[in-house]
Amino acid sequence: MRNNVNMAQGIISVLALLCLIVGWFNIFSPEINDILSRKLFYLLIGLSFLLQAPFLANQKLKIPMYIAAGVCIVGSFLPVDSELSFVKTIGLLGGVIISFSSRNIGRNQ
Repeated sequence: MRNNVNMAQGIISVLALLCLIVGWFNIFSPEINDILSRKLFYLLIGLSFLLQAPFLANQKLKIPMYIAAGVCIVGSFLPVDSELSFVKTIGLLGGVIISFSSRNIGRNQ
């Protein structure tokens, strides 16, 4: 099961990276680029965090990872010009920090 989750998470991460690249290089129309880089990217990252959370080495980091995933997912549905649109970036940074912290803790044990 873990291998399937790792593969799914890898595919989701590659798709998220592609969304970000498309937004940077303005490959499509501005509307499509915004949807891909400002909406779908955060949705995919949130899904990746959801898949990662149950397998974190440190049990204390599971709930914060679920919260980071939820913040990314909810933030992806907020309007781009919303005053709260920054929360998705906070979710992203939180999830990345938790992910790296968990890997370092798991290796030290």
